[in-house]
Amino acid sequence: MALWIFKQEPTCYSFSDLLRDGRTVWDGVGNALARKNLRQIKRGDLILFYHTGKEKAVVGVMRAAADARDAPTADDPKAVVVEVELVKPLPRPVTLAEIKNDPVLADWDFVRLPRLSVTPTTESQWKRIEKLSATKV
Repeated sequence: MALWIFKQEPTCYSFSDLLRDGRTVWDGVGNALARKNLRQIKRGDLILFYHTGKEKAVVGVMRAAADARDAPTADDPKAVVVEVELVKPLPRPVTLAEIKNDPVLADWDFVRLPRLSVTPTTESQWKRIEKLSATKV
């Protein structure tokens, strides 16, 4: 099982939407490296859900309900999608400022390559996010 973080603008699709829906198809990834990462997703992989925009925080956990698959359309022949399902909200959101100020997370591709919407996560990075989420600010 691999670990990932997906970014999404909450005005487009928020974690609250996932709480309501239970599962969704993750699509609309256009960046070539992000698509390459998305293609590697396998059923059962765990995924952190990050809100971009004004919030800038990791807010919850999802799981890949199926392997990533090609989903070509007339206007995007290279489109890739993956179905994801709700696992849980985090006890509290972990902000981008907290992440950037944490030495354990400093070399995370999520921080180093901020334009990528799909980024691999190591076990130590995942555990650090969980720990930060469980502590009060």
